Amino acid sequence: MNTNNAILIVGGSGVVGQQIAHLIRQCHPDFPLIIAGINLEKAETFARELKNSTAIAMNVENPKPLNGLSPRIVLSIVNDPHDFLLRDSIAAGVPYIDITRWSERVRSVISCYKAESLRSPIMLSSSWMAGVAAIIAVAVSRQFKRTDDINISVLYSLKDKAGPNSVEYMDRLSTPFEVMLNGAIKKVYPYTDPRKITFPSGYTAKAYRFDTPDQITLPTTIGAKTVACRIAFDNAVATNLLVLLTRSGIWKLISGKFFTSFRRLLLYNPGSGAKHEIVIEVSGIDENNNHKNLYASVVDPKGQTHLVAVGVLIQLERILGIDGAQAPSPGIVYPDSFPQIEHALKALSDQGILVNIAK
Repeated sequence: MNTNNAILIVGGSGVVGQQIAHLIRQCHPDFPLIIAGINLEKAETFARELKNSTAIAMNVENPKPLNGLSPRIVLSIVNDPHDFLLRDSIAAGVPYIDITRWSERVRSVISCYKAESLRSPIMLSSSWMAGVAAIIAVAVSRQFKRTDDINISVLYSLKDKAGPNSVEYMDRLSTPFEVMLNGAIKKVYPYTDPRKITFPSGYTAKAYRFDTPDQITLPTTIGAKTVACRIAFDNAVATNLLVLLTRSGIWKLISGKFFTSFRRLLLYNPGSGAKHEIVIEVSGIDENNNHKNLYASVVDPKGQTHLVAVGVLIQLERILGIDGAQAPSPGIVYPDSFPQIEHALKALSDQGILVNIAK
C-alpha cells in the first residue's frame, strides 16, 4: 500500500478512532488508511478488519512521531500534549485535522503559526462534536444580516459511549477560560451562568458554561458578539454534584496529578450508548432589520462518538476538497471558516442524525 497517499488516523484503534475509520471506509472505500496507535497489535488487528489499511506504532509524546512518513492527511484523534504531531505535520507540509484541543491550546496554535508560511491547511476542529455544532450555528446565522448572540447547549448522557480524551475538557473545571461577551473578550468560570434548556427529547435542565473552542472561532468567522457553550447531564444528581464541587472550590483542591484517577472516576464512566442532543439558539438582525431569535437542534440516536466521527468525515472532505468546493489554501482554518452547509447537512442526514433548523 502506498502510505504517501493514505489517510493517517492517529488513535485510529481507539473508541472514537475506530468509528471514524469505519465511516471513512463506508463512504470512501478506495481511500487507503493507516491506523496508528501505541498498541501495535491492536492497531494491526483493526487494520486487517478494515481492508486496504495498514498499521503502525506511534506515540505522539515522542518527538517527530511521523518518522519521515508523508501521508495524504493526518487526523489527530488523541491529545498531542507537546505538539510533536502538529509540528511534524507542519514541517512535512501535510494537511492536519485536530479534534482534541481545548480553547487555550487552540489559541496557542493561532499565536504560534498565524504569521508562519504554512504549506498546508491546519484544521483546528476540536469545537463541539468535531465542529458539528459550529456548522449548524453558521447555517442558522445565514438567515441574519447581523448575528448578535449564539448559545450552544449540550445534553450529555451518562449512558453514552466515550473515549478517554472526551473528558479532558471536563478535567479543567476549576480553570477560567476566555469567551466573547457583548463584543469583548471576558474570562468566565466553568459551571456558572446557568440557562434552563428544554432539549428535543423533552428533558429540561439547567445547562452551565464550559470551555469549547466554538467560543473562540464563531466570533471570528461570523462576527457574533456573544457566544456561549453550556452543558447539562441527563442526571440531575451528576449536574448538581459538579456544580457543588466547582463552586465550593473542592474541585480546585483535587486538581493535582495525585487526584487524577479520582477525578476520572467521577467523570469517565462510559456506557453502552445513548443519544446525544444539542440545542443552538441564535439571535440577531434579519434582512428586514427586525430582531429575530432562531432555534436549531441536533440529535444523534447513536450518541456522541458517532456524531464526532461524522464531524470528522465532514472536515476531512472539506480539507480534501471533495465536498463540492475547492480545498482550502494553506493556513489555519476552523469547521466554521467556510463550511459547505448543504453537503454537511446531507452527510448528517445520511448517517441518521436529526437536524432541525427553524426558519
